[in-house]
Amino acid sequence: MNEKQGKLVNLPVDSLTPYANNSRTHSAAQIDQIIASIEEFGFTAPLLIDETHMILAGMGRYAAAKKMGREIVPCILLEHLTPEQKRAYVIADNRIAENAGWNRELLALELTELDLADFDLGVIGFSDKELEKLLPGLSALAETMPDLPTGDKSAYQQMTFTLHNTQAEMVKAAIAAAKKLKPFDETLNKNSNGNAITRICEMFLDGRS
Repeated sequence: MNEKQGKLVNLPVDSLTPYANNSRTHSAAQIDQIIASIEEFGFTAPLLIDETHMILAGMGRYAAAKKMGREIVPCILLEHLTPEQKRAYVIADNRIAENAGWNRELLALELTELDLADFDLGVIGFSDKELEKLLPGLSALAETMPDLPTGDKSAYQQMTFTLHNTQAEMVKAAIAAAKKLKPFDETLNKNSNGNAITRICEMFLDGRS
């Protein structure tokens, strides 16, 4: 085994020690979110600890485990780090994750499909207010629709459909194929999915004429 890979171990919660100077904070609400995630999916992300059982990453999961009354938690034992590397890693583990972003169209699609399947969206980390913004047709169209004076009718429409999983896969494959045919004229619409669906409709109607 590579000495930098770490070793998976199961340890008593009471044998672990939080990193004293951990600058990352966790609200009570976030701890409750972590608890909900663990209850739904299991303890899927082990804590990272050093040879003294000091926690280098996973303080939120540690706090959640204690609140849940868990006696044993999975850990990855890292024995190769220098004191300076440990201090740096505590920061890096939190900071690097913050640099990621979201593909908002794909996020909307995944959330919508989960919602249609009656999956509890409360366990995935988004607040009710965030979900309200994400679920009603979140797409690039929503971001590119121009602001209109009060009383004016928008030139854009949002359309939603209910599809079986097999139908949804077919639609997604058709949209992906339509996007590869040629660049879209984005004069009217900058939403790539909307343009792809329009192209599919044009091809169908042309084929019938």
